[in-house]
Amino acid sequence: MVTTKLIPRTPEAVEPPLLIKSILAQSLRYEPQREIIYRDLFRMNYVEFNKRVRRLANMLTGLGIAPGDTVAVLDWDSHRYLECFFGVTSMGAVLHTVNVRLSPAQILYTMNHAQDKVVLIHEDFLPILTAIKDQLTTVEKYVILYDKVYTDLNAVGQVPAGFSCEYEAALRDESDEYDFPDFDENTWATTFYTTGTTGNPKGVYFSHRQLFMHTMGLSTFVCGYQAVPFSSTADVYMPITPMFHVHAWGFPFLATLLSAKQVYPGRYEPEVLLKLLLSEGVTLSHCVPTILTMLVNSPVAKQVDLSRWKVIIGGSALTKGLAKAALELGIQVYQGYGMSETAPIMALTQLNDTERPLPIDEQVDYRTRAGRVAPFVDIRLMDDDGNFVPHDGHSLGEVVARGYWMTQGYYEDPERGADLWKGGWLHTGDVASVTPDNWLIIADRTKDVVKTGGEWVSSLDIENLLSQIDGVAETAVVGLPDERWGERPHALVVLKPGTDLTADSIRQMLRDRIEADHLNKWYLPDRILFVAEIPKTSVGKIDKKRIRTDMKDQILNT
Repeated sequence: MVTTKLIPRTPEAVEPPLLIKSILAQSLRYEPQREIIYRDLFRMNYVEFNKRVRRLANMLTGLGIAPGDTVAVLDWDSHRYLECFFGVTSMGAVLHTVNVRLSPAQILYTMNHAQDKVVLIHEDFLPILTAIKDQLTTVEKYVILYDKVYTDLNAVGQVPAGFSCEYEAALRDESDEYDFPDFDENTWATTFYTTGTTGNPKGVYFSHRQLFMHTMGLSTFVCGYQAVPFSSTADVYMPITPMFHVHAWGFPFLATLLSAKQVYPGRYEPEVLLKLLLSEGVTLSHCVPTILTMLVNSPVAKQVDLSRWKVIIGGSALTKGLAKAALELGIQVYQGYGMSETAPIMALTQLNDTERPLPIDEQVDYRTRAGRVAPFVDIRLMDDDGNFVPHDGHSLGEVVARGYWMTQGYYEDPERGADLWKGGWLHTGDVASVTPDNWLIIADRTKDVVKTGGEWVSSLDIENLLSQIDGVAETAVVGLPDERWGERPHALVVLKPGTDLTADSIRQMLRDRIEADHLNKWYLPDRILFVAEIPKTSVGKIDKKRIRTDMKDQILNT
């Protein structure tokens, strides 16, 4: 430890803690008349939003929530969820954003493990609650969330048996005065659960300081360095990534800080998403590749002007084929990189003055990289022996990271937490290179690299080649056991409607491309299987574990 000289402190001086309530306070300072919108059901400005956040805090206090207690939310992306982001955390309680796409048994585990005390639940998820309610061990109160209360006044106040209140009616009965207290900035603010390849879901947690710093880092990157240009005066934000998934990648905090116009679409329905996109002038969204694939392949997409829409892709790799298809529709598409454990932003597409004027075909290579390493994030590459690998754009190593907003472990799971932070660096499990000018280029997940004939072949590289074949809508590549070569790549392919491609024709096009680009012959998959859809995880990522296990026999016997 270096010996330094600390600044003298005056006993009366105050250094305010970095709290989420400070982000909320900014929303009233400059553009409080801007709107927050929920589908075509509800609109409010930031003045009303701040009042509702305080009413929520009063409601939760009345239900027995005190600092340190956990409040669970099961809802679609909504203004109510945004209110919980600020109301629950700013009173010193912990917000548990429940992944409603998990199985009922997994949801039960996460709610008991998080020790949820009060549950806010949308009526659409009542069947889940019915299946697990008798096994919940810590929940004391339930609040029902209805959409119909915004269109049917008679619906307001309808409270199912066993519930304490209906959200909207309860808020209306509460005072909009609530003095959010100061407390230690390292106070636990949020928790959610991420599934791995084995064992129960892991509880990831973040403090007020970490979420405050993530918001500042994101602001620096997108507002300052213009990675994905975001302006409070020119942009309208709509997430197409669930708010239960890493706080919708942190953008609701940033949009609220800037008092930007926000649009929340509720349940993801293609016609509703497109309607809101056009009617509300949405300019910034983020989603997994599956959602963007669905939109760019829609006939409607070719009939409307999407040239103002910027989309950040995360969760799975953005292929060159999908990037080209989006750019040809005028959609400005970007790649983001991060993990649930990193809050999540670690890298994001950022074109500099030299790269920005390039033709679209030349930009694709940059836009499909993991991105430039974000401000205040320290990323290194590490070999199997724990040595750092040079950032020369060629050398590969596991991505390890440090930063102001990385989770410190897993809740009540010190063994997996120690493995995550082995050697004092957060281990991502991704293999990558880093260029001298700060571009992160993911080669593959360590468990997804195909080890064949003594060569390491990137499944992402093969997916990129397949995605650029006209008629291929979506693809996934996995390595499967091979007696001779150890492993060989196998591909699942979803074709666009009306396409007459065959496995042989795809293999020939791949062979031509591999020869033209002087790529290794190992990149040619042994088998190509056509499927109606690619298996996905609960957050929309390609589920390669499931492909390798549940579908292995189907692939090998085709």
